[in-house]
Amino acid sequence: MRRIVCLLLLWISCVAAQDRHPISGRKYAGVMGPAGADWLVRPERAEEEKPDLALKLIGIPKGAVVGDIGAGAGYLTWRIAGLTGPTGKVYANDIQPEMLELLQHNMKQRKITNVETVLGTYDDPKLPANSLDLVILVDVYHEFSEPQKMLRHIRESLKPDGRLVLLEYRGEDPAVPIRPEHKMTVAQVKMELEPEGFHVDRVLEDLPRQHILIFKK
Repeated sequence: MRRIVCLLLLWISCVAAQDRHPISGRKYAGVMGPAGADWLVRPERAEEEKPDLALKLIGIPKGAVVGDIGAGAGYLTWRIAGLTGPTGKVYANDIQPEMLELLQHNMKQRKITNVETVLGTYDDPKLPANSLDLVILVDVYHEFSEPQKMLRHIRESLKPDGRLVLLEYRGEDPAVPIRPEHKMTVAQVKMELEPEGFHVDRVLEDLPRQHILIFKK
């Protein structure tokens, strides 16, 4: 009986470890399902997150090739597509077909033609290798269940001078009204990304609730 209990406790500890980052110990938040699509396009999001200001601060030149990972319904995708212009391209990635269908519908309504949807997996965004000027993850990275594998594939998709940009709610600020597992500190992000071949280029704190963290290979 005692042996069975010990084995059960070991199994529980192994399962729990799979839910946490092996370096930082951060608990993975899990992916928002299709039911959360309305929250992604809520009217107050523009004021809470200032998406246009965020993209201006990041800087997206005409003709750029951009990967929008965890694009959801396309809240950021159509804005990025407008900035890259017809000579640029946006790969809108998600792991949920329902989200990509909604995104395609939204792009069609806006008459946007420079967006290609990409159905990824939990450990691979399925982006083309050595092709992207920028990969952006807005309130997405903390949901990854296999962040190390995802980061390795993202790194492979970037051009030599490409950038990886994360927007994450400030984990250092208890006043940010988001559940703790959906927030990250700058220290956590650096701790998890630097071992995967990225270094911090800039950290911008101009948004009301989020960090903008810009990394390069």
